[in-house]
Amino acid sequence: MHPCGVHGGFDWSEYLKLARELAGQTGISPSREAMLRSSVSRAYYAAFCKARNYLRDVERDSSIPRGGEVHRYVINKFKNSRDAKHRQIGMHLDRLRIDRNRVDYDDSVSGLLYMTRMDLKIAQKILSMLETL
Repeated sequence: MHPCGVHGGFDWSEYLKLARELAGQTGISPSREAMLRSSVSRAYYAAFCKARNYLRDVERDSSIPRGGEVHRYVINKFKNSRDAKHRQIGMHLDRLRIDRNRVDYDDSVSGLLYMTRMDLKIAQKILSMLETL
């Protein structure tokens, strides 16, 4: 399998191999593509959950929804802020969410290695920015 997703489509069972490896079970190693896709997804959730918790714990936002709407809510709350740093965090979160949706749902993802590298940098930037607010 090509790590950039240019073949016929991702073998979704690779995620089970990765899940088993992460759980410490022995078996066949997951494909590089499964690892890169998971990396993009986990980078998004690291940044997203930190941003959500910032709104909840620091800004005391009590209207954060539960369920799927929470993603759009948190991103928009940052993007629509008067504060420039907040808006930048929101734009970065939006970028990460778009990529996370691609790796979690699309059979083929072009430029996966580059996407992974960029998304890891963006996620780290978000975490750093949140610490300085």
